[in-house]
Amino acid sequence: MAFPYKAVAFDLDGTLVDSIADLAAAANAVRLALNLPVLPQDTVESFVGDGAASLVARVLAGSKAAEPDEASVLQKEGMALFNRFYLEKLTIKTKPYTTVVDTLRTFKSGKIGLACVTNKPARFTLPLLEQLGLAEFFDVVIAGDSLPQKKPHALPLTHTAEVLNVKPAEMLMVGDSENDVLSAKAAGCPVAAVSYGYAADANALGADLIIHQMDALLALSS
Repeated sequence: MAFPYKAVAFDLDGTLVDSIADLAAAANAVRLALNLPVLPQDTVESFVGDGAASLVARVLAGSKAAEPDEASVLQKEGMALFNRFYLEKLTIKTKPYTTVVDTLRTFKSGKIGLACVTNKPARFTLPLLEQLGLAEFFDVVIAGDSLPQKKPHALPLTHTAEVLNVKPAEMLMVGDSENDVLSAKAAGCPVAAVSYGYAADANALGADLIIHQMDALLALSS
């Protein structure tokens, strides 16, 4: 295929799949177990993107300003509860966004290297991809705890490019958050942002390209 890149790296939540309903359900199950009132789904959505430890810290505090604290007994309890609740119902409502599967299939048949690069921990990422039938498309999966650094650091993408045997400039990053754009720019990768993800305004992320559904990538040409 006449695609201008040798590989594509995709973020997961808010890019490949709409997972917010299941994330919010697990988050609110944690709050209820700890006798806290539930949060609106939109609030939980604003907490997503920096990994599970950050999400749990924010959910417990009800604030995006909250930070993970390894010494916090409450956060440890919250994480244990979240692990249980989320793994039990990982893909109840979570589904790939429109045209994602067909786009991945087209890239795969065109011998384009494919990666999933997410800040979601591997304990959630790998079963989620399996349950939704997406795992087969990816040559490499980098989760939030696969490497010493996660997005917005460059390492997840420089490592992915190395594994796929391409230069960072030859690999397009596709995501929905500031972390995705910052990671791509730090690594020297071109980056596309999806308009349908969890960012309040994709146009404000500073990506090289905005797409409104995944198959728009197939129209790119060198």
